[in-house]
Amino acid sequence: MVKATLLLAMVGFGAMGAEWKPLFDGVSLQGWRVAAFPGHGPVTVKDGVLTLGKGRMTGVTWAGAFPKTGYEIRFEAARLEGNDFCAASTFPVGDSHCTWVNGGWGGTVVGLSNLDGDDATENDTSTVRDFDKGRWYAFRLEVTEKRIRGWMDESLVIDADIVGRRVELRGVDMDENIPLGFASYATVGGIRKVEYRLLGAI
Repeated sequence: MVKATLLLAMVGFGAMGAEWKPLFDGVSLQGWRVAAFPGHGPVTVKDGVLTLGKGRMTGVTWAGAFPKTGYEIRFEAARLEGNDFCAASTFPVGDSHCTWVNGGWGGTVVGLSNLDGDDATENDTSTVRDFDKGRWYAFRLEVTEKRIRGWMDESLVIDADIVGRRVELRGVDMDENIPLGFASYATVGGIRKVEYRLLGAI
């Protein structure tokens, strides 16, 4: 059943639908590949958790197609060791991509990189939040043609009007997470319960 659902996740993006579908089966890296970040740490799966081991930057990237807009992603993540972002999520935005940073720049910055050339420390999505080591946080991301919104434990932390704005990635390395991926920086990150759903026809 999980394999069939994952197959739909890779190829079934054209139809409308509101049901959440898993992108991570909890037992393997099926559908994912280890991102080719220089100096990355190990990536393992155990007990329903995908662990990004400590390295310069460590990540996983979705190996199939993914919608460009009109979708939601939700997942849970925890900083298990270290003091920086544990599950920064890179995602498509139309013909470009963006990264939702959670706990970056020493452990507290939340925001989008980049908007109009400014990273998550500089643009209007930037906020500061504490992340307790070992605690699981719930994240949900919504991407449409006009807005990017993100929730953390059901609290709206990102609400960006992107009409007429330049949306892009910060730095060359983040290309390794295209079209969709997660990354940790000098930190051990845990990720689980990764799901997506379409908001309408693509």
